[in-house]
Amino acid sequence: MATATHSSSSKSARKSSATKRATTAKKTSAGRQDAVQLLKSDHREVEKLFGQFTKARGEERKMQLCRKIIMEFLVHAQIEEEIFYPACKGAMSDEDLVNEAVVEHQAAKDLIGEIKGMEASDEMFDARMQVLQEQIEHHVKEEETELFPKAKKADLDMKALGERLAMRKKELMRERQGDGMEMH
Repeated sequence: MATATHSSSSKSARKSSATKRATTAKKTSAGRQDAVQLLKSDHREVEKLFGQFTKARGEERKMQLCRKIIMEFLVHAQIEEEIFYPACKGAMSDEDLVNEAVVEHQAAKDLIGEIKGMEASDEMFDARMQVLQEQIEHHVKEEETELFPKAKKADLDMKALGERLAMRKKELMRERQGDGMEMH
């Protein structure tokens, strides 16, 4: 009987050890995502947050999600504009895609400027958040179906670019979390 307990305990220890190794491997590989993987991961995060915002009830929860969406988008846009887009412009023949993406970022930033001056109870708050979601969804679709595939075909070191994006993102997230992201 003690053998059965020992055997079960050993299986549990091996399983736990395997889980820890898998978690460590995930963290290690996540830190080494290529540029497109990292940017797509950001897209999924913002989509998830918009989904939560759509279902949210209560002004406090909506404001909390709004702040998170804005922070995630602004950091994402900044790393793209500082690192990814210039790299693409240098390596791709179609600069129009990059220029259009920059203009789309600016349109979203302009709308964010309006949203930041609002309360969740304001009559147009939900409508502005809906339009922001639609703008970002359009932007994401174009990036993922047009820009990213062309960038992958270009002569870019996506792993090195991903590392630069990840480092800059980490730095910007620390800065933005420290400034409190006041809304109004």
